[in-house]
Amino acid sequence: MTEVNATQEPALKRVIGPKLLLFFVVGDIIGTGVYALTGQVAGRVGGALWLPFLLAFVVAFMTAFSYLELVGKYPKAAGAALYTNRAFRIPFLTFMVAFAVMCSGITSASSAAIAFANTYLKEFVDLPGWLIAPLFIVGLAAINFRGVSESVKTNLVLTCIEVSGLLIIIGVGVWAVLNGSGDAGRLVEIDTADQTALVAITSATSLAFFAMVGFEDSVNMAEECRDPVRIFPKAMLWGMVVAATIYVLVSLTSSLLVPADELSAAKSNALLKVLDVGAPGFPREVFSAIGLFAVINSALINMLMASRLLYGMSNERIIPEVLGTVHPLRRTPWVSILFTSLIAIVLVSTVDIGVLGGTTALLLLLVFAIVNIAVLVLRREKVDHPHFRAPTIIPALAAVFCLYLVSPLSGRPARDYVIAAILLGVGLLLWVVNWFAMRASGTKDRAPTAP
Repeated sequence: MTEVNATQEPALKRVIGPKLLLFFVVGDIIGTGVYALTGQVAGRVGGALWLPFLLAFVVAFMTAFSYLELVGKYPKAAGAALYTNRAFRIPFLTFMVAFAVMCSGITSASSAAIAFANTYLKEFVDLPGWLIAPLFIVGLAAINFRGVSESVKTNLVLTCIEVSGLLIIIGVGVWAVLNGSGDAGRLVEIDTADQTALVAITSATSLAFFAMVGFEDSVNMAEECRDPVRIFPKAMLWGMVVAATIYVLVSLTSSLLVPADELSAAKSNALLKVLDVGAPGFPREVFSAIGLFAVINSALINMLMASRLLYGMSNERIIPEVLGTVHPLRRTPWVSILFTSLIAIVLVSTVDIGVLGGTTALLLLLVFAIVNIAVLVLRREKVDHPHFRAPTIIPALAAVFCLYLVSPLSGRPARDYVIAAILLGVGLLLWVVNWFAMRASGTKDRAPTAP
């Protein structure tokens, strides 16, 4: 008999084992961020490009401990929104957290779609981005609808391809340095022309953090994992270590071979600039093809996350239950997939997503601060099965660091706050509409269900 959930919809199919989950985490972290943000981070910090990526990893790694404890206690889809709901019992706060996380996934996928259309694809064919980017989103929706098994297996292949691209950059750097190229002195240069060293580092870290996010998406796949309580800790932590090691090595290579101002001027083509300097004869088309696969993978995982988050929140009745509808044959949340894909198409067609990287990091850092606090609040709630438990000091420190990177003290540009205010304003409007719709139907807000 087909398993059903509390709303009588078929349960999601449990097909993800430890290896697929590990590749999911690595593939979700590595992608559009490092392929597109290296030049921008260099523009903020200077030659010490490796330092912001390392610091971003430390903050993300500490926050991962909170996610691991919570996904062990509550192995359900919905992630941060579910934890916020259980800890604070404030439906409005839960809705806004869910909205912020969903926006981060959709805007990241939309950014990847634009990078696909306007950066790497142009090495092969010059097609209008306004046409290619929406078609890109439609293709992702088709894979997502086909099934999570197909999606995560596609992710495994794409992860191997995108990692190979970064290994090429690292290998080029090693070869060039061994042959006398590179300037090691740039590795400790910090841009203090119009800012202090601390602001330069923290401002760059707040942007580099966008490249480290993705590990949190995996908790939204909990209902499609086999034995999530057992496999999550190792898969998430090792996945983050692998991704961070690659990031640091790529940033070291980039700084050794190319001055920070040239990396900054290259923008999203910074890694191609590194390749041109370190290995002039290496065909750009090969790396551009790998870049295409990298942004495809990043976008696919983000759209998977966004649709599963809506599915989980629908089961908690924080948003309309129709978004939890599961296709009877494919057993995928098809209404949520359609909804998130339509939003992404609107974004890539009307908004310059390039300016949203810092804002996405801002929203996620705020969400992470809430999750780090929630894990301490939920210590009072016991469950009847063993699970991972984070040392208390780790989520406490992680909350402080996240809030600092959110604040203006970190050197975050004002435009991030402006765009975040607009996005949250849209969220507020959706909350009001949803509240009136539930009131009209006689549905009331409720506390989250028991695990």
